[in-house]
Amino acid sequence: MVKPKIIILRTAGTNCDKETKFAFDLAGGKAELVHINEIASSRIDLSSYQILAIPGGFSYGDDVAAGKILANELTFKLKEQITKFIKQGKLIIGICNGFQVLVKAGILSVDSLFKQDISLINNDSGKFEDRWTYLKAQNKKCVWARDLPEVVYFPVAHGEGKFVLDNKKVLGVLKENGQIVFQYSNSKGTLTPYPDNPNGSLDNIAGICDKTGRILGLMPHPERHIMGSQHPRWTREGLKKYGDGLLIFKNGVEYARKHL
Repeated sequence: MVKPKIIILRTAGTNCDKETKFAFDLAGGKAELVHINEIASSRIDLSSYQILAIPGGFSYGDDVAAGKILANELTFKLKEQITKFIKQGKLIIGICNGFQVLVKAGILSVDSLFKQDISLINNDSGKFEDRWTYLKAQNKKCVWARDLPEVVYFPVAHGEGKFVLDNKKVLGVLKENGQIVFQYSNSKGTLTPYPDNPNGSLDNIAGICDKTGRILGLMPHPERHIMGSQHPRWTREGLKKYGDGLLIFKNGVEYARKHL
């Protein structure tokens, strides 16, 4: 069986690329770590892959704003290639810094491609939030979120994760289109404020998809809960073989195998 090819984009400051590769490989894909310059110089052809993953980290030291410089590079260096990739119906996932990149490049946008109407800004707490969070999962539309439990458990690690919008109309469109995929919650799936909502995100939003359900961005780290032993309380609550995050990567790989 041919394994779908995943390109994991990396640059200066990326630091979750190997964990993301491990997750995709375990899910049945064939992931490769590729520096953005290799695509920009045409040494590597983006269209030869089925999935593009932008992992977490601190690309370019989060200079200017988290993810902003890499977002500009995607816009000004890879715009045609990414547009073609999306039109081919392929999959994209951005995790933490990758989510920041997707929204600031306008790849995840309510209005139109490469037009920013969403952002992720400084946490209301004024500090870096590094801990585990519960998420209410909405899996009706998003390819990546199919068959997830109603509540999943992933760690967050960010200083600029507050989800904000251009205007209230954008929130209405996200809800109407079923594009809200994850919301910060308590262990029962109830939407609750800080500390359950670690950054003060509007409507507790932790992750969204595009209108097709093929492009996903989320602030928490599913690649850090792939194995059951990564759960912080497994010695007290029992060891499961796999963590909540693995299914996200399996969903992406299976979709690519069937449709791409």
